[in-house]
Amino acid sequence: MTKRTLAVIVLAILVVAVGLVLFMRSRKARQPVTAPQQPVTTQPAVTPPAAVTPPPAAKTQPAVKGPTAVLRSLDQPASLNEKAPDVYWAKFDTTKGNFVIKVTRSWAPYGADRFYNLVKNGFYNRASFFRVIPGFIVQFGISPKPGLSQVWHSADIPDDPVHGSNLTGTITFATAGPDTRTTQVFINLADNKSLDAQGFAPFGNVTEGMEVARNFYSGYGEGAPMGNGPDQQLIQSQGEPYLAKDFPKLDHIKSAAILQSPPQSKSH
Repeated sequence: MTKRTLAVIVLAILVVAVGLVLFMRSRKARQPVTAPQQPVTTQPAVTPPAAVTPPPAAKTQPAVKGPTAVLRSLDQPASLNEKAPDVYWAKFDTTKGNFVIKVTRSWAPYGADRFYNLVKNGFYNRASFFRVIPGFIVQFGISPKPGLSQVWHSADIPDDPVHGSNLTGTITFATAGPDTRTTQVFINLADNKSLDAQGFAPFGNVTEGMEVARNFYSGYGEGAPMGNGPDQQLIQSQGEPYLAKDFPKLDHIKSAAILQSPPQSKSH
């Protein structure tokens, strides 16, 4: 074997080896890469009432046809756009008793209209009072049905100017920032005037049953991650089963209805 032949053989071996290395590297590069998970949004570390916005759903539930017309409307937030009366009342039947809210539309028109449509169409039925802080607020408004939470997560309404003050008994929409009000509201259990400058615009006040609101179960304390109470995102993603399993003592709304006139006072 001549030196020239030997050199050709060695060169061929090197070419094959280099080719094999490049082939293996190319196979490794084609392996699927797992994308990082989207960070979970948590409540801001602040005292004011906050509504946590869940991540957007990939698909929304199809409209329900037939006799369940109420559910069809709730599945389509844009369809619930009826203008509220100048003054109306909403009666809530809860596990602790009844309370009545008088809404004055001129206080906060966008908020009054949204609340009117939500109550009228049964959105708050079976919703829990998931954040009860004695001496501060009682907050509710996350649907027990995850499907509804998904379709309402981006159904924002514009902010209303603050015309009134967050005094004891007033009701106000919670927010996750400017123009992010959707379905969550809170009742002030004390004079929380500091919320006025932060843009929280009351749209009504409790006229009957304030003692009921004060007595909703509060033993779980502040919600996660600030405390050991319910996690808003888990309520939104898992619904009623999550609360029934981990927070069974929470009070909830049995039903809510719109009244066109004030309820008759009980005779003594």
